[in-house]
Amino acid sequence: MNSITEKQRETPVCDKCRVLVAGGGIAGVSAAIAAARTGADVLLVEREYGLGGLATLGLIAIYLPICDGEGNQAQYGIVEELLHLSIKHGAEKGRPDAWLDGGTKEERKQKRFSVQYNPVLFALELEKLLRELGVRVLYGTSIVGAETENGELKHVIIENRTGRSAIEVKTAVDATGEALLCKAAGCQVLPFKANNALASWYYSNSRSGYDLHMFGLADVIPEKGQSTGRDEKTSATRIGTRRYDGLDAADTSAMMLDAHAEMYKDIMRRREDDDTFVPTAMSTIPLLRMTGKLLGEYTLDDTEIKKSFADSIGLVSDWRKRGPVYEVPFGTLYSKKVRNLLAAGRTISVTDAMWDITRVIPPAAVTGQAAGTAAAMFADMTQADISALQERLKADGVKIHWEEINVSD
Repeated sequence: MNSITEKQRETPVCDKCRVLVAGGGIAGVSAAIAAARTGADVLLVEREYGLGGLATLGLIAIYLPICDGEGNQAQYGIVEELLHLSIKHGAEKGRPDAWLDGGTKEERKQKRFSVQYNPVLFALELEKLLRELGVRVLYGTSIVGAETENGELKHVIIENRTGRSAIEVKTAVDATGEALLCKAAGCQVLPFKANNALASWYYSNSRSGYDLHMFGLADVIPEKGQSTGRDEKTSATRIGTRRYDGLDAADTSAMMLDAHAEMYKDIMRRREDDDTFVPTAMSTIPLLRMTGKLLGEYTLDDTEIKKSFADSIGLVSDWRKRGPVYEVPFGTLYSKKVRNLLAAGRTISVTDAMWDITRVIPPAAVTGQAAGTAAAMFADMTQADISALQERLKADGVKIHWEEINVSD
């Protein structure tokens, strides 16, 4: 590949903060909320012009279960707060009445604590909440580099309409979904080897009403030679046979172009049967579920069901099936290579099998809350007082160990 040598230039330091949160998806928002409530000055940097990531801009408007499927709520704290926020205005579909209205345990077993929300209202509520907490939000800003010194992150380098500049930080949380800041700072980042399948969800209005079309899934793809169609487990439409890594600009652009082309064909097909059918919104960001993750001090695997960890920071359940509950150790959130940097959401240290469990909204909120709280409390994660962190999380409503959730009516 040919290359050029750019002229040497000085990068101005445009701002500073106690906690920088990279990424404004659910993990980043949760981290910012937690850090602000712990008393830190928080700056959230987001590449797009709205909060919520895949959950709002991507139109994946399904708040997956925060329970174990056996009638027990598994996740508490900010994850529960955001679920209630997502349905604040009564615009939801599939309201979990038994969970919200004091149903019995047997009634809660019949339907998991999950809901379909309105993504526009949710995005606006997230932004409103951050502003009320004093979190500063910098939209249209990409993470392009980092400056470290002796294993400590000093500056995060950004680019936006103003140009290229740097932000001085004390601690930072990588909630980019791609581990962009971790990689820039020198941590080891691992790619998702299986890559992502084609997807682009959209809304429509027609004689049948206002509907969300789960058009494609990044975790379900037809086998070679198999025709596309409906997935029996999810009722989502499966499209395409190609996979995309999401790490290359051309590859990601191809994913969006292919998704739009398939969506157009789907819309035209539907209009042949119903001339009132019109699309009203579509995903504005690529639906990449898994791209890059941190190799942290501990890597959690999906076989470690109900395994107790002394440094647990919260619980996650398996959204795909009933039963499994996992404690998430603090060691999955950081690497000793950069002591004042944490990961949250899709970037935490897990195996590929566990990644499919931790990449969704509830685990993103759980790990985001823990990372944001730790970032506000400590400057060196290798010396973090885990007991103090756990006590703070408990005070904020988080359940730390799996034994705490198995209750009866």
